[in-house]
Amino acid sequence: MFHIKQDFLINDQIEFSKVQVIKSNGEKAGLLPIATAIKLAEDEGLDLVLVSSNPTNPVCKILDYSKYKFEMNKKAKESKKKQKVIEIKEVRISPNIDRHDLEVKAKNANKFIDAGNKVKVTMRFRGRELNFVEQGKEIMDTFRDLILDAQVEKEAKMEGKNLVMFLIPKQK
Repeated sequence: MFHIKQDFLINDQIEFSKVQVIKSNGEKAGLLPIATAIKLAEDEGLDLVLVSSNPTNPVCKILDYSKYKFEMNKKAKESKKKQKVIEIKEVRISPNIDRHDLEVKAKNANKFIDAGNKVKVTMRFRGRELNFVEQGKEIMDTFRDLILDAQVEKEAKMEGKNLVMFLIPKQK
């Protein structure tokens, strides 16, 4: 169940002595005492809802509060549906990887990119491998060339003992 982030004060919950009132048809009723405004809303069979709690000029609107809450929940659901969650998938390679293994990893990375995910390519250097960082960068460049529909978000860069690169799907 979705909840509206801001619950509005309605009818007797409103503690201002006078409020600006907007009728259900959009007309302004003007500055009225709270009792008169609540009576006006009850006559129409609707609720008086505080939409702006500005201390100098509080504004209330006459509307069907339950219907209003329903519409707000509906809008919240719709906006949540339209959100695209981008996951970060990681592909790990080593500095002494064989060409075929690199192609297999690139094939997997291509699947991730096609699904619309971001890909983090990590190459871990251990021991003496740290002396061959330049060769690792060449392997990363080869890997990047094997990925078809991707663009580099962040170039290959050393982070500790890891060489890291981020790829994202090409913008259409």
